Amino acid sequence: MENNNGSKSWAFRGNEKLNIDTTDTIGGTLYWLRHTISNNEDERPLIPFSNGDPAIFPCFRTSLRAETAVVRALQSAEFNTYCPFFGTLPARRAVAEYLSRDLPYKLSPDDAYMTLGCTQAIEVIVTVLASPGANILLPKPGFPTFEARCSFSNLEFRHFDLLPDKGWEMDLDAIEALADEDTVAIVIINPGSPCGVVFTYDHLKKVAELAKKLGILVISDEVYEHLTFGDNPFIRMATFGSIVPVVTLGSLSKRWAVPAWRMGWLAICDPTGALRNSGITEQIMACLSLYSDPATFIQAALPEILLDTEDEFFANRLDLLREGANVLFERMKEIPCIRCDRKPEGAIFAMAELNLSQLEDIEDDVDFCFKLAKEESVLMVPGVVVGVKNWLRFCFAIEPSALEDGITRLKAFCQRHAKRQ
Repeated sequence: MENNNGSKSWAFRGNEKLNIDTTDTIGGTLYWLRHTISNNEDERPLIPFSNGDPAIFPCFRTSLRAETAVVRALQSAEFNTYCPFFGTLPARRAVAEYLSRDLPYKLSPDDAYMTLGCTQAIEVIVTVLASPGANILLPKPGFPTFEARCSFSNLEFRHFDLLPDKGWEMDLDAIEALADEDTVAIVIINPGSPCGVVFTYDHLKKVAELAKKLGILVISDEVYEHLTFGDNPFIRMATFGSIVPVVTLGSLSKRWAVPAWRMGWLAICDPTGALRNSGITEQIMACLSLYSDPATFIQAALPEILLDTEDEFFANRLDLLREGANVLFERMKEIPCIRCDRKPEGAIFAMAELNLSQLEDIEDDVDFCFKLAKEESVLMVPGVVVGVKNWLRFCFAIEPSALEDGITRLKAFCQRHAKRQ
């Protein structure tokens, strides 16, 4: 084909799958929220209720032992080389031992694969499962990276609800109704982002039994593992590996508050051998061979980080999260148009329902968040981005003073936009 001037037209063109509305993603939404307030004259500090990265606050600084392990590995000059694409043996052994502490059986290094954070682990398992015609079951609300990766890989996804009136439990009846002969897996996120739920042993066992009945595997996103501060302890889904094969996804990013280290893992928790017999593990290896691997010196530090971090560090972290959850839950009661019926018990987020009938000139949760950012320099993720319209996602893993200040500004915003009697 030629242009009007007689020269040949350019042949290149982009991937149409990337022609997406960036406000459908958390990162895209936050970009536009920050852009909205870039010219604000408000001299008050920005309050990031939208934040999924506690590391920006000094009170959430990671363990000194973890930092020392990384520095020592880097300064040794022994880890400046490439490593196996699926991870170094000491790192994989450390992940296997770390996960096995919570399981009734032992994992081996061959069950663990190192990834560039949990995001790459999601990408890998979605890519592996994306056979023609297959579908996967995803929670709503949930983590939109799963939907994005499924769409890019042509893997159909179907949503099942988490039920707010039942403590955000999974709707097991809906799961069974959604599944068919082409369903390959179900995703659970525990501790739950963005709802702050920690699923009980009994509930997880029911999920395992249902997955077995349906003949599907369970993908368990446990990036918020052990960040629990309510009545329910953290139970690994792989506890039920003898019932159903489980692929566990995790990382250092949340428990250690070091997302920039990009250290994650994917673990096959399959004591019956169902996944290995199906060829899934070989496909995981093949997929990983196409990607870059995590930094070798971070992998070198991993055994000490996972296995020797001091208990005091974890206890202090949970105290901060517990107090943040308490403050958020109690102070939300002061704002009539926002309802938070359940105190979060894990992770770093809470969901609250927005009552638009009590507000003027607010169209929906997206409009609410953009006007809040503009008027009060408070950033918050609208619920529609995580799957539920006219809800709000709060992060309470921020400095205590910033948390109080942010709620005060939010309250003032809601009072200013409240319908007049």
